[in-house]
Amino acid sequence: MTDSKNSFNAKSTLDVGGKSYDYFRIEAVPGMEKLPYALKVLGENLLRNEDGKNTTEDHINAVANWDPKAEPSIEIQFTPARVIMQDFTGVACVVDLATMREAVKTLGGDPDKVNPLNPAEMVIDHSVIIEAFGDSDALETNVNIEYQRNDERYRFLRWGTGAFSNFRVVPPGTGIVHQVNIEYLARTVFDKDGLAYPDTCVGTDSHTTMENGLGILGWGVGGIEAEAAMLGQPISMLIPRVVGFKLTGDIPVGVTATDVVLTITDMLRQHGVVGKFVEFYGAGVSKLPLANRATIGNMSPEFGSTAAIFPIDAETVKYLRLTGRSEESLALVEAYAKAQGMWLDENTPEAEYSEYLELDLSTVVPSIAGPKRPQDRIELTDAKAQFRKDLHNYVSLPDAPAGEAKMAAEGGAPNQGEDVSATKTPAPAADAKGQVPSAAAGAEGRPSNPIRVNYNGQDMELDHGMVGIASITSCTNTSNPSVMVGAALLARNAADKGLKSKPWVKTSMAPGSQVVTGYYEKAGLWPALEAMGFYLVGYGCTTCIGNSGPLPEEISAGINEGDLAATAVLSGNRNFEGRINPDIKMNYLASPILVIAYAIAGTMDFDFETDPLGQDTEGNDVFLRDIWPSAEEIEKVIEECITSELYDEDYADVFAGDHRWQSLPTPEGKTFAWDDKSSYIRKAPYFDEMEMEPEPVEDIAGARVLALLGDSVTTDHISPASSIKPGTPAAQYLDSMGVARKDYNSLGARRGNHEVMVRGTFANIRLQNQLLDGVSGGYTRDFTQEGAPQAYIYDAAQNYKAEGTPLVVLGGKEYGTGSSRDWAAKGTLLLGVKAVIAESFERIHRSNLIGMGVIPLQFPEGESWKSLGIEGAETFDISGIEELNDGGIPETVKVKATKESGETIEFDAKVRIDTPGEADYYRHGGILQFVLRNMIRG
Repeated sequence: MTDSKNSFNAKSTLDVGGKSYDYFRIEAVPGMEKLPYALKVLGENLLRNEDGKNTTEDHINAVANWDPKAEPSIEIQFTPARVIMQDFTGVACVVDLATMREAVKTLGGDPDKVNPLNPAEMVIDHSVIIEAFGDSDALETNVNIEYQRNDERYRFLRWGTGAFSNFRVVPPGTGIVHQVNIEYLARTVFDKDGLAYPDTCVGTDSHTTMENGLGILGWGVGGIEAEAAMLGQPISMLIPRVVGFKLTGDIPVGVTATDVVLTITDMLRQHGVVGKFVEFYGAGVSKLPLANRATIGNMSPEFGSTAAIFPIDAETVKYLRLTGRSEESLALVEAYAKAQGMWLDENTPEAEYSEYLELDLSTVVPSIAGPKRPQDRIELTDAKAQFRKDLHNYVSLPDAPAGEAKMAAEGGAPNQGEDVSATKTPAPAADAKGQVPSAAAGAEGRPSNPIRVNYNGQDMELDHGMVGIASITSCTNTSNPSVMVGAALLARNAADKGLKSKPWVKTSMAPGSQVVTGYYEKAGLWPALEAMGFYLVGYGCTTCIGNSGPLPEEISAGINEGDLAATAVLSGNRNFEGRINPDIKMNYLASPILVIAYAIAGTMDFDFETDPLGQDTEGNDVFLRDIWPSAEEIEKVIEECITSELYDEDYADVFAGDHRWQSLPTPEGKTFAWDDKSSYIRKAPYFDEMEMEPEPVEDIAGARVLALLGDSVTTDHISPASSIKPGTPAAQYLDSMGVARKDYNSLGARRGNHEVMVRGTFANIRLQNQLLDGVSGGYTRDFTQEGAPQAYIYDAAQNYKAEGTPLVVLGGKEYGTGSSRDWAAKGTLLLGVKAVIAESFERIHRSNLIGMGVIPLQFPEGESWKSLGIEGAETFDISGIEELNDGGIPETVKVKATKESGETIEFDAKVRIDTPGEADYYRHGGILQFVLRNMIRG
């Protein structure tokens, strides 16, 4: 908007290359010029959007007078310049917008007014599943299957591009949303009708922070917040603490960008940066190519920070030029950043930060992370020993009690953290085929259960630790030429030595954009990758989101017959339990180079220092060091083969799509014609029977516990994702709709149908609901039935709903970490959950719960459901919520849990509605209802 009150007389003009731009000078506000880069961007945002109501002089002064040491307490309203979406979350957004049009009409408003007010762009990248792999037809096969499965969704999105203004879709098969964002969609500095301002962007994927590498402030939000931002609503936030992360030194030879980001992830997780901005500075920043910065920014959710940003500098402009931006826009970026004190060079004065960390890049060593969290970094030299230690948590031990053994087999908690491997003798190394002599291994303490299978005409032996999946995938690394070229060169060197990937490994290559294919072709590197089995399978977020596709039947049967702890190695950013593939228990993040190395090794029980990958044609042992490409070689390929022409060519007509996209029939009309027979797209239920005035919020009485959960329950455990298992409530629903089992598709692909999604909420196969003993998956105890038997969570929730019984969920620390999935909150609401009580919350999920009208509450400091003696069979009364009707936010509410014996447990729970804006959303029953009512009134 350009109608700022301009109380500080900040509006000025900037002349660049003969053109004059308006802009809001941050130095007009005393103190703002000294702020960290990220807060300067926030300050400008407030200056430009000052309306005297949402944003006032006081808010602007609060940013200018920011106290680095203070705990966040001042609420501001941040107005992002644009919104970016991937299709899993984006489809649900468009469904909600389409439903809002009808709700506006019902309440007497104009449905045409429901349009994104800010640019909203979607990249369809989450729907391709690796069904075909290992041959040259894999890409075409997978894309064809994708279109067949998603025909309804894609037609709906085509309707959206015609019906809504300010909404554009990048069709399937183009690339990963975050890579398309930095390579093409990102503006860095906006020019809107002659007004220049920083590009700020929130997205419906938590890895939106990849853009932080380009100096763009933004982060992942829930779909519901994204919809509000699209409709012009500011995002309520507290002025954050900013962690200054100083980089010095140079990255050593043999160390990759992945190793750097895993080291930073480890450091920041240990330091604690949840809810904070991280800003990089120091001499080491100039040594980092933009792709490395983007890789670091990408993993901001894995450290837990809101954003992880690099200021604009010469490297930013160099990247924008490489990726085909116009010279006029480059001149504006540089001139604007310098005029605003947002340009970083050796003369830039150091800002004051809230906290400080430092990394000498020369100390970084090769690393992987796993087996279930991105922050669990393992130095590569320790990988074999750590794998053996962790393996005991994933196999059934003969001497373990039944419940614990089952838990271990399901990939659950270890036996009270006991280091069961401490007294064991290490097993012998794998042989050249990645196989371990089972008898000796068993005798020496490494769990072993060799299973013989025949696959593709080959006899082979599978055992614990086998690499079932090796995938170069995900936005983290497939945007980074140094690691992508490095992987291809390693494949070439391996092929020259006669090495191959092990036959049981499902190998795949899913680049972040078609540019990667362009430079691979130019460098002649595809044949080497294909020789290792890494054929192109699609351009999209595949393995990392759980779209790894099924393992070959024979391999899957062998794994399940032996209950093997099979592993996946992927170049992604997410490796949570149950996420990658239902047959895989242990997941490891690694650079693309190491993904190929592990595919050749075939097992995680491997030491690259001492174990040979195989023998060359003359029978000599070949080690990883023998085939590792040199830094000079990698740089030579990058210099010769990556040009701006590649980007110009690939993005020339990016919204047009291929013949499949263009030939889709497109519905017309300003409101969508819902089809009751559709199993993909259903009218959302959130506005049913909505009135213009919200009902007062109420206390909760007689609630039952739907799920009793431990620490680090992620949105992957809560949110519907991955494949749809036959017999589950989601599958039963699809069966009733006449959908064949082969056409179930994934839960993520069916985000536009709330009936499927609510049935998949809390249904992750690794979820440990502690109302049940040692049972994994989407089950609970149903207290509406005699004896409270085990039942599917969805079925029990339906029974509670029929009785009019509200529900609560109890959790531990870091409840809701993981991707910013709106459906983790939407599904929670639709199951009938009124409150979640946890020891601590992840930022996005807490905010999303409020956005759906579910109240987040926190146990008293130092207490948990366990320490309070809660077992989950109690009924819960929560009083004090009604104080919100008076306009304030109560600090605490009273919780009373009554056991079957009549004994009560009482405590004061902290209300985690943190800002007045969030309180408004909660009073209205959710953010969308709040926006809709304001839209009709306005």
